[in-house]
Amino acid sequence: MSRLASGGRIDRTRPLSFRFNGAAYQGYAGDTLASALLANDVAVVTHSVTYGRPRGIFSAGVEEPNALVQVGDETMLRATQVELVDGLEAFGLNGRGRLSLDSPSPSGGGQDGGSYDKIYAHCEVLVIGGGRAGITAALDAAQTGDRVILVDEQAQLGGRLLSAGWNDWLADSIAKLESAPDVRVLTRATAFGHYEQNLVLIAERLDNGGRLWQVRAKRVVLATGAHERPLIFANNDRPGIMLAGAARTYVNRYGVAPGKRAVIFTNNDSTDIVAADLRRSGITVEAIVDVRKGDAIIDTLTETFPSPARGGGQGGGSLTAVTISPLTGNAPRREIECDLLCVSGGFNPTVHLFSQAQGRLRYDEGLACFVPDVAPANVEVVGAAAGDLDGRGQGPIMPHWVVPSDGHDWATHFVDLERDVTIADVRRALGTGMQSVEHVKRFTTIGTGSDQGKTAGINETAIIATQLGQPVGSVGVTTFRPPYVPISFALMAGRNRGDLFDPIRETPIHPWHVAHGAVFENVGQWKRPWYFPRDGEDMDTAVLRECRAARENIAVIDVSTLGKIEIQGPDALEFLNRIYTNAFDTLKIGSCRYGLMCKVDGMVFDDGVVMHLDTDRWLATTTTGGAAAVLDWMEEWLQTEWPDLRVRLTSVTDQWAALAVVGPRSRNVIHGLFPQLASGPDSFPFMTIREAEAGAIPVRLHRITFSGELAYELWTSSWYGLALWQAVMAAGEPLGITPYGTEAMHVLRAEKGYIICGQETDGTVTPQDLGMSWIVSKKKPFIGQRSHRRSDTARLDRKHLVGLLPVDRDELLPEGAQLVLEPKVSLLANMVGHVTSSYRSPTHGHTFALALLQSGRERIGSTVYAPLNGHTVAATVTEPIFYDKENLRRDS
Repeated sequence: MSRLASGGRIDRTRPLSFRFNGAAYQGYAGDTLASALLANDVAVVTHSVTYGRPRGIFSAGVEEPNALVQVGDETMLRATQVELVDGLEAFGLNGRGRLSLDSPSPSGGGQDGGSYDKIYAHCEVLVIGGGRAGITAALDAAQTGDRVILVDEQAQLGGRLLSAGWNDWLADSIAKLESAPDVRVLTRATAFGHYEQNLVLIAERLDNGGRLWQVRAKRVVLATGAHERPLIFANNDRPGIMLAGAARTYVNRYGVAPGKRAVIFTNNDSTDIVAADLRRSGITVEAIVDVRKGDAIIDTLTETFPSPARGGGQGGGSLTAVTISPLTGNAPRREIECDLLCVSGGFNPTVHLFSQAQGRLRYDEGLACFVPDVAPANVEVVGAAAGDLDGRGQGPIMPHWVVPSDGHDWATHFVDLERDVTIADVRRALGTGMQSVEHVKRFTTIGTGSDQGKTAGINETAIIATQLGQPVGSVGVTTFRPPYVPISFALMAGRNRGDLFDPIRETPIHPWHVAHGAVFENVGQWKRPWYFPRDGEDMDTAVLRECRAARENIAVIDVSTLGKIEIQGPDALEFLNRIYTNAFDTLKIGSCRYGLMCKVDGMVFDDGVVMHLDTDRWLATTTTGGAAAVLDWMEEWLQTEWPDLRVRLTSVTDQWAALAVVGPRSRNVIHGLFPQLASGPDSFPFMTIREAEAGAIPVRLHRITFSGELAYELWTSSWYGLALWQAVMAAGEPLGITPYGTEAMHVLRAEKGYIICGQETDGTVTPQDLGMSWIVSKKKPFIGQRSHRRSDTARLDRKHLVGLLPVDRDELLPEGAQLVLEPKVSLLANMVGHVTSSYRSPTHGHTFALALLQSGRERIGSTVYAPLNGHTVAATVTEPIFYDKENLRRDS
């Protein structure tokens, strides 16, 4: 055991048992898996991803490139961040994660029982980093009375102070933070993404899962510290080689001696205190090799034939000695035996979040690192993250990016330990002519591992600069992208599974539908009544009854789910004329008009009704499933192509409850509810708007139909929706009013030949294909107009919307069925179309369908065939309107 007899911040009264790679070990509360493995003399934790070289623990924090482990179903964890708990079982990963532990685990693996949540928070000041600079910034902000959130990735606040003996100051400062009324402290929480307007995403680790914080802050203070970087020399990857600061952390914080005989290799003063702490813990410091004094380690040695259990394989086993050579002159080399090599090549300010927020960096020659230069608005960087490395004790530094060694082809000078990338790989990339650090990154994969090259990044830049003969600053750094640390899909998904996978939207009338036995279907995010079965009815029977009620008597449907977008402003009319294929110049206030819109390729995108409500005030409806896409489409054009238009768009879908009263006796119900409203065909004509009150309920009425029958749409504020529905049902009860669902709606609209975007259209259909040339203006420009002049959209053999009547009038064509011209089908048969909608018509007493058919309008009266499993259905091509072509019932 390499556990020190005393010291550290672990709780020696609480021993914990754990297993690693199947072997049993013991640690203490307060250990990480990494510190416990070191305490148990486990030198080799994993093997490298490409060459299978043994790898040991290299760091003590988030920057760890070697010690990747899996715990349960959580993969690619860093042993340096896994807190030890009793019964922990972990397995080393050789640079690649896996979804299941079935193969290596003797227990057959476990199941993810963790729970994950999401939280949204706001604050005036968000401080990221719980070291000295971060704690100080949080204390200062707390004095102002602002809401403050302090975030740190470790289990305890303090950062490097946890290994530096600042116990009194740390305890006093934490006590002040805990007593401050508006300060929230999050530990075990890593800020991994910094986005526009100071939106910061934070992953909080919990005992059984995690929590995703989405924090919007007025001001962000980045106190993210700095990462120590290694020096690069031959065989610099052996177990027993670690960052100097990490060795100090294991000694002082965890009471672990990571070795017995140490050598320190450095180019700065930060290792002075490391040497003192190692000696104080009983570790012999065999040598301090300082490149500033002209010496360097040029190679490391290992036992010649180690057993597999001790890391044997390519690259040998654990460290046994180092080879030291002068950088100049002919002085003899010397070998020094050791089992611990502490390396320090200086420090890199942790600028990942700063760069994600679009902060600019500059190279500081004196510090030999990139530091923040121009900060984004309301972002401040403090402490080591800002380049203040005095606290790290770096002092004067002599950057020495690569130590050459005789007899080596650079294939063992490792730049990125996680990716197994060497200087030889970088030289090979430059040999192809690459010069950009971004190109070299992708060629070599430096920095593409789960650690994102935290210990490799600037070394890559410096090596490129050295090879190209350029200043380090001119080469620059690769782009820092979120996430700063690996984030599990489980955390991102949270509880968005099952019923919570997507928001479930319900109309204000939903409780009535549930109480009256509606069967629901999902339309987009909405729960819509599909049909209302009575006792003993199946779906077909219920739908036929509902359709007859709408055609012969009176029926009502909840249409609250229609997308609704208010369009306001002096240029609203011009905007609508550009968006829709038809014009609205002549549309008077208090009237409405059906509108169709296309994408830039001329293909039908969505449709709906446009209402002229008042001067410079319009409202457009959309399909239920297309509401968000249409609003996004409108906003895109308004913001990127037409920013000069004075128009504002507002989604009001949820603000309105709406229902349609349909059927030849619908006017009776309207008259009963609104006795003062003139509702006759002349006083309230088709596609006009009126306002009235039903009792105390304000209602906007529209003479619109989607069934072909006389119909009225009644809109009211959502909080009146249920009451209005109940009032309609009460007024219609003496007449036998029938509620109907979406399936009957589809039958009714298909009989009338009305399209549904997304069913009769699929992104390849023009208005002309649908027989709707009448809605395409020739007097104004609109989105997609030029595409209608392309030769492809004018082809005579394009697919047209047609009707189909099966020869066997009881045969129901499946939607999606392919159509051919010959009854006998071969494997080489040419498909000429497909069925888009197919229903059984209660009005006509037989089945019918709508289809897209090649040269369809020229084939009316002919026969096409639908090959199905085991038989072929013949159908006659017809016009796509099966009911009331003269619109007599609509306008009755």
